[in-house]
Amino acid sequence: MDVKNKLSQLRKNLEQHNYNYYVKAEPTISDTEYDFLMKELEAMEADYPEYYDADSPSQKVGGVINKSFESFQHLNPMLSLGNTYNEDELKEFDKRVEKGLGTNQYEYVCELKFDGLSISLHYENGILEKAVTRGDGVKGDIVTDNVKTIKTLKTHLKGDVPNKLEARGEIFMHRAAFNRLNEQRVAKGDKEYANPRNVASGTLKQQDSADVAKRPLDIFIYHIIEKENRFENHWQSLAAARNWGLKVSTDAKICSTMNDVLDFIQVWDNKRHELGYDIDGVVIKVNDFHQREELGFTAKSPRWAISFKFKTLAASTELVEVTYQVGRTGSITPVANLEPVQLLGTTVKRASLHNFDEIERLGLHKNDVVFVEKGGEIIPKITGINFEKRNPNSIPIQYITHCPECNTLLVREEGEANHYCPNELGCPPQIIGKIQHFTHRKACDIQSLGDETIATLYREGILTNIADLYDLKAEQIMGLERMGEKSAENIIEGIFQSKVVPFDKVLFGLGIRYVGATVAQKLAAAYKNIDALANANIESLEKVDEIGTRIAQSVVEYFSDPLNQVMIQRLKTAGVQLEMDVDANQLVSTILEGKTIVISGVFSQYSRDELVQMITSNGGKKGSSISSKTDFLLAGDKMGPSKLEKAEKLEIPIISEETFLEMVQV
Repeated sequence: MDVKNKLSQLRKNLEQHNYNYYVKAEPTISDTEYDFLMKELEAMEADYPEYYDADSPSQKVGGVINKSFESFQHLNPMLSLGNTYNEDELKEFDKRVEKGLGTNQYEYVCELKFDGLSISLHYENGILEKAVTRGDGVKGDIVTDNVKTIKTLKTHLKGDVPNKLEARGEIFMHRAAFNRLNEQRVAKGDKEYANPRNVASGTLKQQDSADVAKRPLDIFIYHIIEKENRFENHWQSLAAARNWGLKVSTDAKICSTMNDVLDFIQVWDNKRHELGYDIDGVVIKVNDFHQREELGFTAKSPRWAISFKFKTLAASTELVEVTYQVGRTGSITPVANLEPVQLLGTTVKRASLHNFDEIERLGLHKNDVVFVEKGGEIIPKITGINFEKRNPNSIPIQYITHCPECNTLLVREEGEANHYCPNELGCPPQIIGKIQHFTHRKACDIQSLGDETIATLYREGILTNIADLYDLKAEQIMGLERMGEKSAENIIEGIFQSKVVPFDKVLFGLGIRYVGATVAQKLAAAYKNIDALANANIESLEKVDEIGTRIAQSVVEYFSDPLNQVMIQRLKTAGVQLEMDVDANQLVSTILEGKTIVISGVFSQYSRDELVQMITSNGGKKGSSISSKTDFLLAGDKMGPSKLEKAEKLEIPIISEETFLEMVQV
């Protein structure tokens, strides 16, 4: 046998032994024999460096130590999926897809929802350059050295791979390997790990990649992002990923109807326990990439995908009492405090009851014995009551009438599920929560100032609202427990740097009720600065795309409050960005000023993102759906027939890509 073939055979043998040991937990040779084969391989590779292979088992041993992980901003946000636990909500999702596309001619790809942690792999010219955790969806940690130790991951791809490729996947641990790991810990007198997911997550954040290499992690790729637009749909992209050498699950299916989707879910709800790893549901995605563009995104998740969660194991325990938490918006959340009970490897002591309606629906009484499940196997929830064990003299739970923090009478507006404390400027949890919200990553991104520090500064009387942040002095922070000079300086520097955060993020950070990140972007784009927005009336606000009466009323109420007006003036004086940056790329002309244009279909000359940029840079607004506010429908190929019908019914002008380009003089 020649050298090249012998090396290839050695590598294949060791890969099989790795699979037997790490995945099946059924080794077929002793550790000594395995070590002998590995040393033989390493010796041959040293003698014949011309046959180097980055994916050789010898390269999966780790050895790099990272004292801290560098942060990386995702090129495309890693959004979470909306999820559901029942078929009716899944059917509602299907109706939204049909309405959004204006046609019933679409198909779904159904995939297993692996119970692990998400990872983003960046390849350049087929070589793995960077691996990044999901983090908060906007930024994650670079854990490349640790990920490279995963035995089944290819760091060098083969074939016609795009120059730049992002592959997203799930890192997990097989159940047999997890059990073997726990057996080893018990033998050493250590505490058992709770579940495979926690072990996988903790392993990936180990500082020494040599330690990571000893843990049996695995990976499945479920999403490909590339800029060359090679594929028409998701199914094609996954097939290509397999050909390049990426590990993609074969337990997926194309479904042409929602009934097919429900059949797939039923099959895997029954078969999931036969798998060697944990899944907690099924992910349903629109297959066609052009239709995905048509449907778009909300601020938190894509409109073209949803996850269906399987029901999980339940436990029963006693309800000790119901307490109430106050959120930053004043929303009151009842919490069930329980006798501790073991569920899926963790101790459950509390469960959310959501709102008054949920307590009433369950019919909770004091000291009831309740059934508890973990929604998505993470968040505990009460699913029912053991009425056989109820004390006949027990008293129903009475929902509170006054705020548990400031004793203000609670209100519940028509159409709202939650009760609210209206004392937003005098209720401590609301004040603290608003300041914390302002500093978070998706708002003004003051990472050096943690939530606990903000709460302490409030209790000390140093912070009472958002504007107080910009009057903060290092000496005030250094007086706090466990706060040194360096920490104080970092906080002050973080606050100073927040002055360059764009207007839409500042607006989101103000915490106006119903104004999320997407709504803040739309309001900032429509009004350009805080003064114009503050002077807007309800009628004007409702003309902005996707701004309804409830949001408009909330915005007007916020800016009409004298205390908020004073705070805004203080933010101006501090130099916070309270207007849009208008540069040459952002505003080319005002030819489309006041015009709302809906885009639908597939275009030949420009991508949808480029067309949206042209609309906004010429003063127009991109509409999300056809309504009486729509001025034009920019129509491409494969446009949904219902959108065309609605545009014609409302007598909205329909323009082609060529006509639009003439309008903006491209």
